[in-house]
Amino acid sequence: MERKIIGLLVLVALLAACNGKSKIEADILIVNGEVYDGIEAMSQSLSIAIKGDTIVWVGHQNDKEVVAVKTIDAKGLIVSPGFIDPHTHATNDLDNSEHSHNKPFLFQGVTTVTVGNDGSSPYPLAEYRDKCQELGVGTNVVTLVGHGTIRKQVMGESDREASKEELVKMQQLMQQELNAGAFGMSTGLFYAPGSYSTTDEVVALAEVVAKNNGIYDTHMRDESTYSIGLIPAVQETIEIGERANIPVHISHIKCLGVDVWKQSDSIIKIVEEAQDKGIHVTANQYPYNASATSLKAAVVPRWAESGGKDSLLIRFNDTGLKSKILEQTQTNIARRGGPEKLLIIQAPDTLLQGKNLLEIAQDLKKKPEEAVFDILKLGYIKIASFNMNPYDIENFMVQPWVVTGSDGGSGHPRKYGTFPYKYRKFVKEDNVLDLASFINQSSSKTAKILKLPKRGTLQEGNYADIIIFDPNAFTDKANYLDAFQLSEGLIYSIINGKLSIEEGEFTEKLNGRMLKK
Repeated sequence: MERKIIGLLVLVALLAACNGKSKIEADILIVNGEVYDGIEAMSQSLSIAIKGDTIVWVGHQNDKEVVAVKTIDAKGLIVSPGFIDPHTHATNDLDNSEHSHNKPFLFQGVTTVTVGNDGSSPYPLAEYRDKCQELGVGTNVVTLVGHGTIRKQVMGESDREASKEELVKMQQLMQQELNAGAFGMSTGLFYAPGSYSTTDEVVALAEVVAKNNGIYDTHMRDESTYSIGLIPAVQETIEIGERANIPVHISHIKCLGVDVWKQSDSIIKIVEEAQDKGIHVTANQYPYNASATSLKAAVVPRWAESGGKDSLLIRFNDTGLKSKILEQTQTNIARRGGPEKLLIIQAPDTLLQGKNLLEIAQDLKKKPEEAVFDILKLGYIKIASFNMNPYDIENFMVQPWVVTGSDGGSGHPRKYGTFPYKYRKFVKEDNVLDLASFINQSSSKTAKILKLPKRGTLQEGNYADIIIFDPNAFTDKANYLDAFQLSEGLIYSIINGKLSIEEGEFTEKLNGRMLKK
């Protein structure tokens, strides 16, 4: 009799457990939102519970009893993984106490930024990472090692091939920087001194990165017809990936200038053929029709700047070289679409900002190629270059191996507006992408490329990097004449389980982390 009673009690307990709700304790509970998890093609009506820095539950609201310190009602809002930006120029903001909040990216919905792109990174990286961590950072940070930075440490800015001894030294420095926590290597083969390197040199360093399970990120040797040409530059990138046995990631993929417009079809075919051979090739893209770079990099022949700015000006004042420099500068201006297509967006003389090169040349009563060297004497000049075709922009954007990246630096609206601009123009207005595709290529796909564990998707056990935005109000405000306007429509940003933006306002909390490979 006693045994039957015990058995009955156990049965009752089991039935109660089956019919009852297990209780979850959480710091934050998000309910009633339209949830895109970063993987699926459709949204779901799910609730998300966060405890500490982790997502502890994702499910239907009535499935569990959740006791939360704070509940966010996301009715009418989009809940998404935080965006991950694989290419930024936030380096000098993050180790500056006045700018380490990283608000230009934070208000776009970005919860993780990558720095050290285009072959240029802080050196030594360990010191930079320590300083950022000490100050606190507003977003998570992924660091890369710049090939150009390593080359400068060993060879300066000289235009020559590396010796065997110099190559060994560069490999040692590469390993040193990888040991500091970098996720891979970046190159700026369009820029000096990266442009002076051979493919063999790059492969030798990429092999070191491959042994550390890192990635190869590149501003390719040419995105136009400056040197080897756009398509050969893509082929070189793939060759590096194949020879070094490393995943390659093309930064800000584009067809820059009228000479290469509509070559995107050929590039897509080349990439797909490489992928079929087992070579891991991906790319990021910013959604604007204007690139941004320094005036010097855009129009000055690379050989003329070997050794730096002072060497360039010495050569320019050499009567035997001046005409050659001016002729090649004129060709490069034409390649960019002409002087009227080159807008000054950053200069020591602020009166130059907002003028194009043609207007400045007319003010100086000089030819545009001559005006270039007058204004370069003032210091660093940054330009927006309007030289991309909508056909190529959209063609690249819909490829499954292309993700969103801002290339965000001062003066171009992409630093403040890339992600909401892409949403506004290419999802809402032009219907090039659906919302899920935009979110997935701004989060989970990027996390996979960078090899970021437990980020980029809304799954139990992942870090709680979550954004909530208003689909009707999420938009960019920055433009080419006023590039420093924060985006709007982001209601909440949660980074590592803590609120960074609450009801549209910055919480003044620096919840980011310096991520380490």
